[in-house]
Amino acid sequence: MSEELEIKNRVAESGLVNFDISMLIPKGERKGIDLKDFLFEGLILKEKDFREKIALLNPEDFRDCYIYIFNSENAVVPLWSYFLITAKLTDVVKKIVFGNREDLEILLMHEAVKTYDFSEMRGKRILLKGCSNTIVPENAYIELVEQLKPIAKSLMFGEACSNVPIFKN
Repeated sequence: MSEELEIKNRVAESGLVNFDISMLIPKGERKGIDLKDFLFEGLILKEKDFREKIALLNPEDFRDCYIYIFNSENAVVPLWSYFLITAKLTDVVKKIVFGNREDLEILLMHEAVKTYDFSEMRGKRILLKGCSNTIVPENAYIELVEQLKPIAKSLMFGEACSNVPIFKN
């Protein structure tokens, strides 16, 4: 008499919630605006010239993008220069920040983690996916632990077959 061997998925039966933080990364094009492109000889801000160059910016080129404004030169520029670009584009972009691309990604993930509804994870055992094809800022993981610690039964990091316990409540 042959017996059928049933293969059980113990991970699925464990009630473990697999969470991939990379799914929180906002979708959309990222574009950088270098202030040096608006400066006289890339070094000096002449207000009239600067305002003329800002006026030539086509906001439609930035529609629904995430924008970071940076200054690749060591030129000293007044704070209001960033405000002029922001005022020109704020109605069409998803987000605009001062800093580099990494600064933008950190801020976007901060907002994504803070606004995500984790209520379905209350009292659950959570496995935070360790491998991703997408780069996630390290700070996002820290903020995620802050959000999950008060509500999760436990948190682990890695893969189901090999994980590191982070905490148990």
